[in-house]
Amino acid sequence: MEKEILGIDIGGTKIKLGKVKGREVLKSHIIDVDPSDSVEVSLEKLYDAIDTIITDSIEAIGIGVPAVVDPESGVVYDVQNIPSWKEVPMKDLIQDRYQIPAHINNDANCFALGEKYFGKAMDHANCVALSLGTGLGMGIIINNELYNGVLCGAGEVGMLPYKDKILEHYAGSFFFDGKYGQSAKELYKKALMNDSTALMAFGEYGVHLGEAIKAILYMFAPEAIILGGSISRAYTFFEKSLQSALDTFAYQKQLEHFKIETSDLVDSPELGAAALCL
Repeated sequence: MEKEILGIDIGGTKIKLGKVKGREVLKSHIIDVDPSDSVEVSLEKLYDAIDTIITDSIEAIGIGVPAVVDPESGVVYDVQNIPSWKEVPMKDLIQDRYQIPAHINNDANCFALGEKYFGKAMDHANCVALSLGTGLGMGIIINNELYNGVLCGAGEVGMLPYKDKILEHYAGSFFFDGKYGQSAKELYKKALMNDSTALMAFGEYGVHLGEAIKAILYMFAPEAIILGGSISRAYTFFEKSLQSALDTFAYQKQLEHFKIETSDLVDSPELGAAALCL
């Protein structure tokens, strides 16, 4: 883990790049994502960003994308935040340009792998990492290894039917915008000031997230679930209501061997992408 790796996270609004060595991001860079960009334009922006940070000491590049991915060929399909990326041979493009190994995977899987190498999942052989952000991303560690499924599609718990929509609409930021007309970030700031509406919003959110976690418990029976993403910072405001949902879990004995933790990785996306190369 002492090799230098470039970790790249292609997110909903930004691309984050980090030069990683050991458990530390030595240098970072961020560029904005423009959803209207063509494949050619967006790739040139990505190359320009990589060129500003890459050095001869970089031995590999890891990239996390919010998309379906073939980890062997490194082709990414239907990138959510860049609609023009329908089928992009990312691995070949990066390796041909920079002449070093590249590894590509789904961003939620990168989060889980980052936690396994650098964070709270280090002590758990079987665990799940949940990214609470715009949507509900999930990565799965089984017997100390990342479980990808076909085209890295495992763990799409947010797509499960729930109430009148799907879980993601209630356990992601969609919930706050749709129900309260405010972003999770705005409500978090108000919750810190003890605003009653904000506290109610997070209380209700915790119940919905608890239902998602119950589904995960029934499917995988993990030792732990690690919460990450922007909404996880508000955990203290929905921890109690989340627990109330878990009180109705059928196998309470199982919960004696289970814990929920929040990620403390500062540069989680970049570290997760870098972990693909380890």
